[in-house]
Parts: sequence; C-alpha cells; structure tokens
Amino acid sequence: MDVLIVGAGIAGLTTALALEKAGIGARVVEAAPVLRPLGVGINLQPHAVRELTELGLADALEATGIETREMITTDRFGNRIAVHPRGRYAGYDWPQYSIHRGDLQMLLADAVRERLGDDAVRTGASFEDFEADADGVTARLRVRGEVVTQRADLLVGADGIHSAVRRLLHPGEGAPLWNGVRMWRGVTEVDEFLTGDTMLVMGSHSVGRMVLYPISQRAAERGRCLVNWVAEVRVSADPRDGAATANWTREGRLEDVLPHFADWRHDGFDVPKLLAGAEWILDYPMVDRDPLPSWGRGRVTLAGDAAHPMYPVGSNGGSQAILDARVLARELASSADPIAGSRSYEEIRLPEANAVVMACRNMPLDKMLDLIAERAPEGFARIEDILDADEVASMRGIWKQTTDLDAEALNKRESWDPVAG
Repeated sequence: MDVLIVGAGIAGLTTALALEKAGIGARVVEAAPVLRPLGVGINLQPHAVRELTELGLADALEATGIETREMITTDRFGNRIAVHPRGRYAGYDWPQYSIHRGDLQMLLADAVRERLGDDAVRTGASFEDFEADADGVTARLRVRGEVVTQRADLLVGADGIHSAVRRLLHPGEGAPLWNGVRMWRGVTEVDEFLTGDTMLVMGSHSVGRMVLYPISQRAAERGRCLVNWVAEVRVSADPRDGAATANWTREGRLEDVLPHFADWRHDGFDVPKLLAGAEWILDYPMVDRDPLPSWGRGRVTLAGDAAHPMYPVGSNGGSQAILDARVLARELASSADPIAGSRSYEEIRLPEANAVVMACRNMPLDKMLDLIAERAPEGFARIEDILDADEVASMRGIWKQTTDLDAEALNKRESWDPVAG
C-alpha cells in the first residue's frame, strides 16, 4: 500500500511516521517552498505524547519542549482561582509538553526524512485536484508552474483549515466560522517565568483573557525562559478589516493588543512588558468549521485541521491530529483494502473529533470564569469570597472535565501500534 499525504504540518508528518512504522509506504507533498520553524507555542496532551513516544520521539520531545507541571487560573489581577496538575503530575504515564509549533514540525520532518528518505517530503508542490478510479488515486500538483501528477493507493488531505482537499470533497462550505474573539500571539524571552514549567490562564473572555506558558528546553538550559503568550479579546470588528480573516501568519501590532491589557498585573511578571518584549506578534481570529458527517470518500480522506478544525482551547488541536495519524495507520495496516481501512478510520475518529470540536465551542469553564469576573471586577482575596461552596465544587468538576481525559483509562489502554493483517 502507498499513501500520498498533502500537507507537511503536524498531521501530515505524524501520519507519514505512523504509516512507516506500520510498514506502509508514504510520501508528503507541501505547497511551501521550504519548511521553516514558524508559528508560536502549542501543547501536547498526554494521549498525544504517548503516540509520539511509541513512534520513537520521546527523547526529542524531552530535549525540545517543556514538561508542564501545572495549570494555574487567575483573574486579570493575578488573584488565584484554581491550580490543576498536568501530565505525569496528574497521574498519567506520559507528560504534557508545551513546545514551539515550529520546533515540533522540524522535529517531525527530520524523523520523516531519516526514516523514509530525503525525498519523502516534497516541498514547493501545491495540490490542485485528484482523480480516483478502481485501482488508485492520481493527485495533480503544481510545481514551479508546471503540472505534475503522483499516483497512490490512498490520498490523505492534511493541509490545514484552508484544505484544498476538503474543498474538493465538500464544495460550497465557505470560509471558517469566527466566534468574535480576536487573538494576538507572540513569544518573549525573559529571565524567569513563575516555576519555569507552569501554564497560566488569566482573566476571561468577558474582560479579556491571556494564556501563557514556557515552551523551550534549550532556553531553559541557557538559564532563560521562552514564554508563549496568547491574548484574547471579544470584539465586534467588521470582517472586511482583516481581523476575521483566518490567516495564521497575519502580522499583528503591539498598539492594537496592549491597550486591552495595560492595567493587568501579576506578582510573578510584568504583563505589558511581556507583550512588548515579543519580536513579532501574530493576529488571528478564533475560528473553526462545522463538523462534517463524513470526511472523505473512496480513496481520499482527511486528517488534522483539514478534517476537524477547532477553537484553540483545551490544548486539543495538535493532539487530535496525532491521534488521527495513529488510528489511520492502524486501520490501514489491518486491512488489505485502503478504502476499507480509510472507512474504518473515519468511523472511529470522526465522532470523537467532532465531539471535541463541539466541546471547544461550549467550554463551561469559560462561563465560570466570566461569572467570577462579573462578581469581582476589581479582584478578590479568596475565591471562596466570590463563589459559594457548591459553586467551588462545581468549578473543580468543570475544570477536570475541561482539561483532562481519564488518566487511568489511557494508562491501561492497549498500544495502538498496528499489527498488519
């Protein structure tokens, strides 16, 4: 079996590695002329780290990212609401990692080239169309202005939220859906940030929210801390001004984001100074797409953001893409028929991923944080002074439901390493 993957992001590269381990041939084509370590920080949940560990990447992850110990939630003045352990500190057998997305992509790309060969990732090849028949699928690509074709048994669209493969499978879908939240993202190197392995969530969408966490082991080894920050504000901008255009490389401006957070404070760091210290800022709307009833058809399927783009809350996007890759490889390895294997993959992953998409749209924790901001607009000394005992208990339950899967279930689950049929 031979699989052609469109897109050399997290989903596409992990799919190539998972297929290689399953004994299935894989190639990746990417529109960008060169792969570069672009973007900002992401989090990998323990269920995704388990899959990358079983793909032989544990040492590389440990040497690159930061193992996250805890998540702390505060109001915009730094008053503590709750503390929640993460990864191995929450009982999982695998850590949670905070890592620079570009570093993760390069880590995956290096592994693909090492295991599948230098020509396994072809850059500068823009996907345009496909044609499937009884024996395979032919992808049409544009390379340096010329049309070339590649033949495979299965085509996987892992080309992100603006997926060209998805557009052919589901025409007329339109642009991604914006929820009115505008995000500015950046990375800032500082001397220290809290414990060095803490994720911090400040504020709420009603007053503005920030998510901050360190992402670089190399910076830590130099005695520094590279902090990823996300600043979120609910706005009512006209989409024609570009604020609601889902372009994750759109450059942002400090003068747009800083006024929303100029009076924020935290005992451990200077919030405005952290924002101002970023070399560059990205400006991106919080968008997703409505869940699909099916991802592909026949010899074509989708993975990652091409299949199930979701709001960047709960650290789910990259982790779900990694789960896609492993399940697809397992199901293809268990069947001699790529169409049957692809169908089985969708039957397993589609309902699970779609449920996450909908959960990200309706995070009960966000509503609780909004309630706290409404009751204590100038801050508080003790959360028990703002919430009664039942509300505190409810918040703790919501917190666990929002941020954790079942550690015991993941720890006991059998490996997804495929056994060829």
